[in-house]
Amino acid sequence: MKYGLSGSFTAVEGKGDELVSILEDAANLMKTAKGCLIYIVGQQSDDKDIVHVFEVWDSKQDHDDSLSIDGVRELIGKAMPIIDGKPNGTEIDIAGG
Repeated sequence: MKYGLSGSFTAVEGKGDELVSILEDAANLMKTAKGCLIYIVGQQSDDKDIVHVFEVWDSKQDHDDSLSIDGVRELIGKAMPIIDGKPNGTEIDIAGG
């Protein structure tokens, strides 16, 4: 069974595009990550300061290991100051599709 994550972040007002840019950089890093099948970043249609990330991995371990890829921690450090509040996330056991 594949491992999935669905998360959303609310950016500080007016910083949604900046947060998307940082997460797009993360998506580019994930292209080389072992086990990353999908890493999609998007903005909510009616509020560009709400940013969504959808991920599918071969395993939770592959996801966890991706946090040690060079550059990932730096991107997290750039994103944290422009995230307003706590991120929302849900782990998903991918059944198919």
